[in-house]
Formats: sequence, structure tokens, C-alpha cells
Amino acid sequence: MFKKASIFSAVAIWMFAVYSPNSRALSANDLPDFAELVAANSPAVVNISTTQKSRRPMPPGFDIPDLPEDSPFHDFFQRFLEDEDQPRDARSLGSGFVISSDGYILTSAHVIAEASEVIVRFNDRREFIAELVGADKRSDVALLKVEAEKLPVVTIGNPSNLAVGEWVLAIGSPFGFESTATAGIVSAKGRSLPNENYVPFIQTDVAINPGNSGGPLFNLNGEVVGINAQIYSRTGGFMGLSFAVPIDIAMQVSSQLRAEGKVTRGWLGVLIQNVTRDLAESFGMGKPAGALVSEILPQSPAATSELKPGDVIVKFNGKKLNRMADLPPLVGVTPIGEAVDLEVIRQGESINIEVTIGELPGENEPILSASTPSKEGVEILGLRVKDLTAEQLKELELDHGILVTDVKPGPAQRAGIMENDIILQIQGTSITSTDMLLEVVKGLPKKSVPVLVKRESRSTFLALRKHEGE
Repeated sequence: MFKKASIFSAVAIWMFAVYSPNSRALSANDLPDFAELVAANSPAVVNISTTQKSRRPMPPGFDIPDLPEDSPFHDFFQRFLEDEDQPRDARSLGSGFVISSDGYILTSAHVIAEASEVIVRFNDRREFIAELVGADKRSDVALLKVEAEKLPVVTIGNPSNLAVGEWVLAIGSPFGFESTATAGIVSAKGRSLPNENYVPFIQTDVAINPGNSGGPLFNLNGEVVGINAQIYSRTGGFMGLSFAVPIDIAMQVSSQLRAEGKVTRGWLGVLIQNVTRDLAESFGMGKPAGALVSEILPQSPAATSELKPGDVIVKFNGKKLNRMADLPPLVGVTPIGEAVDLEVIRQGESINIEVTIGELPGENEPILSASTPSKEGVEILGLRVKDLTAEQLKELELDHGILVTDVKPGPAQRAGIMENDIILQIQGTSITSTDMLLEVVKGLPKKSVPVLVKRESRSTFLALRKHEGE
């Protein structure tokens, strides 16, 4: 009985502390009041509706029957089926916000993609047909222009001053419900998303849904710090993970779109990957950090420098790189033609390399092809490998390497080496033949060593470790 009484007393004391009028934990004075912020900024936030031409094709294998004109079914098929393949208007919704009083509006590029008409609607019910000044898919930013003067505008903030845990607010048109305000906190900064290499996203738990895309993310000072662009969802609806493009990046993009109609970015010309714990050990690093160079692209700025595959870039112009995703945004905003200093780790030693930044080319990537290999060759480390002919190396645009034709349980399989991979390098030594592979493997230490393989269109480092008796 004594234990129960003690527990009840403790719970009662805790409840009194939490719900006491003097408690600061839930004091209304400590919670933000967004009313003034919403009232002041809603006039500058717009609803965007677009029209795209779409087609609803006939079912596969179905053709309109050839009927005589006097047939009672002739008009039916002509009116209802032939028309199925005609262009139709499809509508989508999004949000945006005014950045200058003479009619320039920012939104997301995917909101206006393939639009034949863009209509901008203000919360005072005014509507304008907008002109697309330009769009940048890599940052998902688009700039619109409407013919109007003295429009209400937002105040642009500095996202670098945002702190994780800070309150933020979004205004937009989720599912077409205009001027909807939702609030939350900054969950993380500098997030990298798949296929989005040039944007360090702001992650929040602000409720964002279809129609919010392109709308502003405000801090408590009423300043725009981002453009709400994406959500992570297993259902298609909000699940607590929202991502915004930092407004400083969006403004840089909009300036280029306004001046040139397109965006140019800096280019280093390397393929990179994250440094895992095993790879860090294999490269003689104390802990995982930086961006591991897995390939130098031909005719790129890196190709004319001293940078090599296997180098781990840990600083870019003095800025520390904690992970691979930190590098592309820094390179992208660097002026073309500027010489930058890279601090890299090479075979456990720190060296500095200077590279002159070039201009990022188009989005097309080379696709490598290889014939289906035969199962002959040399077996080692659970691999079956074979030499490549001069013709095969030329087709793959390589000057060395051996082909993996089969993988069985063993060190190579644990490392992640796969059939059809091309082994280019082990522990810094270029592998030009199966004989060289056998020789290099003999001297491998009982710790992780880096293995560079070519897989389809890109090179990747893997960490290979031999166990006792292998």
C-alpha cells in the first residue's frame, strides 16, 4: 500500500507542476502567436493554377470500327470514341509569393512544368495570367511575371541563421484551400535528397500537402527563409517530413533566370560517394568524413588537376565537408573560372590541390555497355574474374580493369562486389590483369582496403576485408 500511495503522490505532484497556471512548460506566453505574421504576409502569397494539354488514349489494341455512315452506331463511335485521343485540359494547383512589387513571383518548377497557361490568384480575388520567365529543374525553382504594379511583397530572410528547433510557418493552398497557414519547427538543415544534389534542403515538420508546393516558409520575424518544395510520404499525404529550398539559393537562381533566362553552375567533374566506417579505415582516416572521389570525368576541371580517384575531399575552399552531400552545393555556387583549394586525404596524408571551376554541362549522362560475360576466368576471394580484350576496354572507355563474371560467398561478396562489375583498383594499385589481381591479393592486410569498381555508368569504392584463413 505504501508503494501505491507514493506513486499516486508523485503523479499528483507532477500533474500539478505541469498544469499549474504558473508553470512555464505550457504557458501561453511562451508559445508563438502567428496571427500578425499571417495577416501581414498573406496578401503577398498567391494561389497558382496551371493548365496542361493531356491526352486520354484509346485502350491498347482497340480501333474504331469501319462502319457505314448510315449505321446507327456510326455517330456513337465517331462522337465518343474518336474524341478520346484529342487533347484535353488538365489542371494542377500550387502556391507562390511575390518578391518584387512590379510582379515577379517565385514558385516551384514542378508546379508549372509543361503548363500551357499559368493563372495567379491573390487573396483579394484578383487574377492574372502569368508569364514564365524561367525555371530551373535542378533547384526546383521557377520565376513568374504578372503585369501589375505596387503589389504586396514578402521580406527575404537569411536561412543560415535558422536554428534546429526554431518555429517556422507556411502559407499556401493545400488541396486548393487558399491562404492556409500551418506551423511547426525546423527539424534539420542541409538535408540531401535523392537526385537533388545542388540543394541543401531545410527539413521541417510543418504540415505540407499537395498545393503547398512553391509557397513560402517564414521565420518568426515574418521573413521568408525557404520555398516549400517536397514531402516524404508513404501515403501521398503529410507524414511529418517536409523539405524547403533555402531562400538564398532560390534568390540566386531567380536572379540568373531574370537576367539570362537560365542558370549556370560551377562544375568540378568528379563522381563522389560517402565515406563509410570501413572505407575510412581503408583510407587511413580516423573517422568517416568528406566526399570520396570515385571517378574523374574526362574533359572536366578535375581531369586537368592533380585530383585522383581514391582522394577524400575534406575541405572546399576552407569549408569543412562532413559528408558527400556537402560538396555539390558549394561547387554549384562557385563562380565559373574561379580557382579553389581542395584539402584531400590521400593514403592517410593530407594534401592541398588547386582546381579551376568549370561550367556544369547538360543533364545527359553517358551509359556504358558490356557484353554478357562468359563464366571462364580466375577464382579468388569468392570471385571469378577474367581479363578484358582491347576492344572491350575501348567500348567501355577504359584503359584497364578486369571483369567479374561470378560472385560466391566470401570477402568480395561481403564487400558488395557484384557480377559484371569491373575491378579497376585495389588499395591504390591499378588492376590491369587477373595475374596482377592475384599478386595484389597476396599482400593484402587483415583490415579493410579500398576497391574501386565500375558498375554500369559510374565508379564506386567498396571496402574489402579478408578474414583469417581466406
